[in-house]
Amino acid sequence: MPTDVILPQMGESITEGTITKWRISVGDEVERDDPLFDLATDKVDTEVPAAITGRLAEILVPEGETVPVNTVVARIAAPGESSAPPPAAPEPATPEAPDEGAETAAPPAPPPATEAAAGRRKRPRSSPLVRRMAREHGVDLAEVPGTGEGGRVSKRDMLAWIERLPTAPPPGPAEPTFEPPELALPEPPPAPAAAPAPPAPQPLPAEAAFPPAAPEPLPPVSAPAGAPGRAEPLSRMRRSIAEHMVRSRRTAAHVTTVFEVDLSAVVAARERQGAAFEERTGVRLTLTAFFARAAVEALGEFPVLNASLRDDRIHYHRTVDLGIAVALPDGLLVPVLHRAEERNFVGLARGISDLAARARSGALRAEELAGGTFTITNPGPYGALFGTPIIAQPQSAILGIGGVHKRPAVVAGDAIAVRSMVFLALSFDHRLIDGAVADRFLGAVKRRLEDWREDAV
Repeated sequence: MPTDVILPQMGESITEGTITKWRISVGDEVERDDPLFDLATDKVDTEVPAAITGRLAEILVPEGETVPVNTVVARIAAPGESSAPPPAAPEPATPEAPDEGAETAAPPAPPPATEAAAGRRKRPRSSPLVRRMAREHGVDLAEVPGTGEGGRVSKRDMLAWIERLPTAPPPGPAEPTFEPPELALPEPPPAPAAAPAPPAPQPLPAEAAFPPAAPEPLPPVSAPAGAPGRAEPLSRMRRSIAEHMVRSRRTAAHVTTVFEVDLSAVVAARERQGAAFEERTGVRLTLTAFFARAAVEALGEFPVLNASLRDDRIHYHRTVDLGIAVALPDGLLVPVLHRAEERNFVGLARGISDLAARARSGALRAEELAGGTFTITNPGPYGALFGTPIIAQPQSAILGIGGVHKRPAVVAGDAIAVRSMVFLALSFDHRLIDGAVADRFLGAVKRRLEDWREDAV
């Protein structure tokens, strides 16, 4: 029997996806891990590979269609296997009443299509982003000419259509206005030698009152149509990030603890061994690899930081699946380095470098965007001292890394020296993790970084 091809889950907050292009046709041979179709979601566009080697037996979801995750979109027949779909169960026969005087009963005419059904047939193909833009701007997609394949309405088509929409309804008849006579200011006298005392202000009606210090009429509450500036809809990625961040803040009891760490030993090791490490491994030696190694080891001591709270139960994860936040020009992705605890330092550095490169090129696989148990985010290179990151649900903690700066510090008693210092900020879910446990975990990370051994690289 052919194997079902399932629309994959591209992250915890993704619920649907659009097949934008099939890479092969029905009857074509495909090797395992070869690109099968292109998938667009609210967060990422990617290629979905074939799970087995065989022949594409059937396409169930055509290009341009949007379906929920875990939907069967196609079937692949293994080599030597029949590509025919499983036969459908026969429908039970229904007895027919004899029709006397008629040789053959003509089949009943199909009922006329309802207006809703006709609208569904006329609805052009589009992505979730385009349909959301249409809803937000009150646009009927059937009116938008699509320039994509098969009349598909693209984001560019929708933006061009929105720009042609009127910015404000045509003005109606002017409404009569009324200004109380008390609002009229008296003409100033022609430069008298001594200005007379102004008359006592008359009380204004309640509906016309304004602060006495304001000589001008109050401005309108809303900006007039055509005001300077521009508006554009959120991108799929931006909207997905917004929804996930708000949901996390509403779900978890966020608390952040901050530690200052002397990173001089790590910086020295990187400077001494960076060139040889890159020549030996082909990977640039970054500070993120040091932080990842220290965090993974500390998670072994404090497994509650690598757990999730679901249904009033604490679920301890058997592996450390490390999320690494990667900044993109139009948003943020958090690919996951699975089974990070099984990797040595070189393995962590290679895995992090590979995930970051493929996140920026759009070549991540579906499983690399889901299943994280603990996340590291590093805003330090952009100049931040530290931040208070938001937890990625359903995880329970996230480690934020600040910028590394040289500043004076007290060392060896009362001596003062210039050291490479960094702030580490750990946001944790107080429903599951107490402050003392969080501080002990971050202290374990701090200890490993400050006592870094040269042979650990």
